[in-house]
Amino acid sequence: MPVITRFFGIVIKMYFSQSEHGVPHFHAIYGEYNAVFDIQTLDMLEGDLPERAQRLVREWGAQYQQELLRMWENNQFKQLPGLE
Repeated sequence: MPVITRFFGIVIKMYFSQSEHGVPHFHAIYGEYNAVFDIQTLDMLEGDLPERAQRLVREWGAQYQQELLRMWENNQFKQLPGLE
């Protein structure tokens, strides 16, 4: 699973095999915590990310939502900047 970005100890990844993975989403890993976020709504679909990390992931996701959707639709990996 390619790493799209890293920021504040959070790693964002995305699988590109859509047929196996349903709705457009990305994975966020923060230490021992993992979560899956819907790209279109930025809702956490599953996982156990702490609240602060969830807020940071949603903030980042809102900035790059269109790029994430394009990556999902085209199955083309692209690294994106993190939060500053």
